Amino acid sequence: MAYDPNNLFMRIIRGELPCVKVYEDADVLAFMDLMPQSEGHTLVVPKVAGENLLDTPPASVAAAMAVVQRLTQAAPQAFGCPGVMVAQFNGAAAGQTVFHLHFHVIPRWPDRAYGGHAQRKADTDVLAANAAKWQQALATL
Repeated sequence: MAYDPNNLFMRIIRGELPCVKVYEDADVLAFMDLMPQSEGHTLVVPKVAGENLLDTPPASVAAAMAVVQRLTQAAPQAFGCPGVMVAQFNGAAAGQTVFHLHFHVIPRWPDRAYGGHAQRKADTDVLAANAAKWQQALATL
């Protein structure tokens, strides 16, 4: 499949579609998942075009992973969670639905249900409050 430069995430990166931003630098954008599987579910995307882990330049993967690591470190402070799940899918057969490399950073608790992928849209105010929690925790790292 050829990379589509008008995919959802590239349109968000270019500012054509809104997002609830958690973090941004020259190489990476992190934003709240509109259909979270857990409180704080965040997506981390490199700004360079790449469909998945197989064809994204290594430097872009490394930049994204550095942000994934920082979010994973910040999650317990931001959300009081004892665990964090990091997920990434390569190809439709693996469950990828947006064909731009992205990582899911999902806070987890043993006593809370984990939602299914892309099942229910969250309230924007809740997403904004969760983004603020991330930002406060990231500022202390």
